[in-house]
Amino acid sequence: MEENEVKEAKEPKFRHTSVLLPETLEQLSVKADGTYMDGTLGGGGHSFEIAGRLGTGGRLIGFDQDDAAVEAAGKRLEPFRDKVTVVRANYGSAVEILKEMGIGGVDGILLDLGVSSYQLDTLERGFSYKYDTELDMRMDRRQALGAKDIVNGYSEQELYRIIRDYGEDKFAKNIAKHIVMARKDKPVETTGELNEIIKRAIPAKMRQTGGHPSKKTFQAIRIACNRELEVLQDSLDALIGFLNPGGRFCIITFHSLEDRIVKTAFRRNENPCTCPPDFPVCVCGNKPKGRVVTRKPILPTEEEMAANKRSKSAKLRVFEKA
Repeated sequence: MEENEVKEAKEPKFRHTSVLLPETLEQLSVKADGTYMDGTLGGGGHSFEIAGRLGTGGRLIGFDQDDAAVEAAGKRLEPFRDKVTVVRANYGSAVEILKEMGIGGVDGILLDLGVSSYQLDTLERGFSYKYDTELDMRMDRRQALGAKDIVNGYSEQELYRIIRDYGEDKFAKNIAKHIVMARKDKPVETTGELNEIIKRAIPAKMRQTGGHPSKKTFQAIRIACNRELEVLQDSLDALIGFLNPGGRFCIITFHSLEDRIVKTAFRRNENPCTCPPDFPVCVCGNKPKGRVVTRKPILPTEEEMAANKRSKSAKLRVFEKA
């Protein structure tokens, strides 16, 4: 990597192009006097547009666990400081925090899942396989567990499960085996070292197709490090329950694991009946919480995908509270 590239990677401005922005705003259908929650502020792109549609009685509460995101979003949303509150916290704690703030329900919720361009492009954050830097991958740098702890401390079986389930990599078993073999000599300290281990674990012929050989393993370790799927799984029902009648929940996912969890949760809340299919009437008493607006996910346009390659895997799903 050339010197100017390293400098840019170390010192990027917090930037994250908001994916599916017009589609999300259309689905949220922001009311001027409504109360809204952005659970993944990032650089504040979606929130800026939501706040701009709020009147004097409107309110937006934005959450992010990344200190850099909170700082950047706070500056970007400064013109709307009378109606916007920025909180450094994971969205998994949002309902509890909102209740403590005296808010009993919201008219819309947005989650834009995945990693921001800033996190990927900041060298010392250790998210990207493109740079050789210290293994980290923590979205919330207050937490103790980092990628280095997972790579060096988890058993071969645990690493195999993570890479298989979260990375969906068919070479997961061999990659886990090579990681454990390598760390017997010395701890795996950097992304570059992990890259080389993964490279050795994948047949040369297979490395030439299907993108970067480390992509799936890095994704898997990042997901495990930040408990991304657990937080999503554990939060959806409570967030749906916190919507006001007619309120909408918009979620943008970036890989099949997230999308599957969202799709399942939305369907469960639309049809929570647990009675056997052959029962003539429902006796379980579970009532629908609302309806799934998007039977099929909303995808980026060809123009957006051409302009922002990171949008290619994005899917927007929407649920409306009854």
